[in-house]
Amino acid sequence: MATVADLMVKDVLTVEPSDTIGEAAEKMNAANVGAVVVVEDMVRIVGIVTERDLLRAVAARARAAEARVRQWMTPNPVTIGPELTIEEAAKIMFENNFRHLPVVKDGRALGIVSLRLLARWAFESSVQSAH
Repeated sequence: MATVADLMVKDVLTVEPSDTIGEAAEKMNAANVGAVVVVEDMVRIVGIVTERDLLRAVAARARAAEARVRQWMTPNPVTIGPELTIEEAAKIMFENNFRHLPVVKDGRALGIVSLRLLARWAFESSVQSAH
């Protein structure tokens, strides 16, 4: 059975709580991703910033060059382990209306799984089983 480790993106994009939301948005845009993991001390995950968080900040007229990630991030995000099955990860995402889940082991970010990756995996699995 396929696990999250088989599917996750291993290059985890990170920001620090003291970074601005503008810096977070620039990183997300440059990497063409919908979320960044917020870490302290270059290791410990303390939050996640998603497109939705940036939308909330813009709607509140936050200044991108001044507002800090800590003000707009989703703190203490739900995380999953790399051994979790893809189906279990999908269930967590659907039940919580998440589009991104950080993959963590021993407190370190190993990767991230997105709804887009899950959809691609499901599509490719269905195409393979049809042949």
